[in-house]
Amino acid sequence: MSSKPIVPLIEYEAASEEVRAVYDDIMRTRNVDWINNFWKVLAHDPALLKRTWETLRDVMAPGALDPLVKEMIYIAVSATNGCEYCTYSHTASARAKGMSQAELMELLAVVGMANETNRLANALRPPVDEKFQPRD
Repeated sequence: MSSKPIVPLIEYEAASEEVRAVYDDIMRTRNVDWINNFWKVLAHDPALLKRTWETLRDVMAPGALDPLVKEMIYIAVSATNGCEYCTYSHTASARAKGMSQAELMELLAVVGMANETNRLANALRPPVDEKFQPRD
C-alpha cells in the first residue's frame, strides 16, 4: 500500500520468540532470507500471524492445482478486491514461478470481463439454466 501502515512493522530483531518461529518458517518454506511487510504487521497478534501463515502455506502448497495457477487466482481475487499489496506480491510470486507478461495481461482481461458480466448478471437476475445445474 502506498500509505503509512496502521501499526509499525515488527522486524525480525525486535520480534518475540513466538513471532520469530513463524518468520523462520516463512523464510524456510519460501527459501528466502527476508520477511515481507504483510507478516510484519500481522506480528502484532502472534496467534493471527501463525494461523494466517499456516493456512496460507497449506493452501498455496502444490496440490490438484499447480502453484502458478494458485498465484494467478490470487492475483485475480486481489485485483477484484482492490488489494494493492496482494496484487503486487502475488504478481511478483507468479512471475517468479514463470508467468509471462502476456499471461498477466490475459489474466487481467479475463478478470475484467468476469467482473463486468458478473455485475450484469447480478443486476439483471437471469434464472440459472437447467443445463448448468449440477447433476446427481
